[in-house]
This record gives sequence, structure tokens and C-alpha cells, in this order.
Amino acid sequence: MRLIVGLGNPGSRYARNRHNIGFLAVDEIARVHRAGPWRKKFQGEIAEVALGLERAILLKPQTFMNESGRSVSEAQRFCKIALADVIVLHDELDLAPAKLRVKLGGGNAGHNGLRSITAQCGNDYRRVRLGIGHPGDKALVHAYVLNDFGKDEGAWVEDLDRAIANHIALLAAGEDASFQNKVHLAMADRGWDDVKGVGERAGSGKA
Repeated sequence: MRLIVGLGNPGSRYARNRHNIGFLAVDEIARVHRAGPWRKKFQGEIAEVALGLERAILLKPQTFMNESGRSVSEAQRFCKIALADVIVLHDELDLAPAKLRVKLGGGNAGHNGLRSITAQCGNDYRRVRLGIGHPGDKALVHAYVLNDFGKDEGAWVEDLDRAIANHIALLAAGEDASFQNKVHLAMADRGWDDVKGVGERAGSGKA
């Protein structure tokens, strides 16, 4: 059993925020793989899904970002899921928009959701870092992550979420490098291999 967590803030006010890209990705996984209905549990919303030969619980904590660890730790303990089988999808300021990287453990890079999970569960879980770019000034970060994706960002966000969903069974099976490579190739094929910054990219993307 895998626990796949998307990070974000609950409520319609935050639904399209850059900080909520983890929620968006998990929603797309649920849609593509026809997950069971969402229900309230573990201070969050959960849905059960089959990903290839693996079973997984999708979780969207409803505790707000800074307290994500409360929800994740409750689900992990109740379902007896090893920390190595916890996968967290989250926004990453230090990664270019439309890029994805997978890593096990490591620092939290100032991400309050990751900091909360680490405090409650430990550090050795897998992180799927979803690049949103950096506004260029540390003072602008708070407003940047809590603002919606721009109209010219929406297309790559949708393509990234779809690529994640299409290849998530590889990640569930522990094939992290293959998953990362498949997503990279899918994004390159869609014309998103060289996103320069917020709303700026080298290619035109593909319809």
C-alpha cells in the first residue's frame, strides 16, 4: 500500500494557487485512474485507487499547509504504511516551472508543508517536486505562492498533472527514475522543455 499525498490549502479561495499544485496533481491521478469516491478521513480527503499492481490511498490534507503533517501522520499510522511508501507531491520554488524531480528525504527548503510532515512522521519519505519557479525576490514569495496560476501557465500545469497521472504507476512501483524520465519526455513532447519563468517559455506548447 502506498500513501500518495498532494499538498495544498483547502477551499475554493486557494484552489488554483501555485501552492496547490499538489492537490491538482492528485485530483488528476484520481480522475485518470478512476479512484473511488473522495471521503473525509484523517483530517483530510482520501480516495482509494489501483495503480498498476499497487494499491494506493490518495490524500489531500484539509488542515491547511502548515499543519499537513497532522493529517499525513494519522493516515500513515492507521494504515500501517512505511515512511518509505509515503509519496508527497508539492510545489517547488527552486525548480523551473513545468519541471519535476523526485527525491528521497533531504531538506525541506523552507516549505512549511514538508516541514510539518517531517516533524510528525520523519524525513525519509519520497518527495515529488513540482517546479513553479521563483518570483526573484524572497520578499515576494508569500504572495507568489498564494496567487493563482496565470492564464499562460494553465496549459503547462494541466500537461504536467496529466503526465504525472499517466505514469504514476511507475512511481508507485518504486521506479522513480523511470517515472521522472517519462514525465520529462512527455513535457518535452508537449513543448514545455524550456520554460524560462512565470508565463514565459521558449516553445509554444502543443494544442
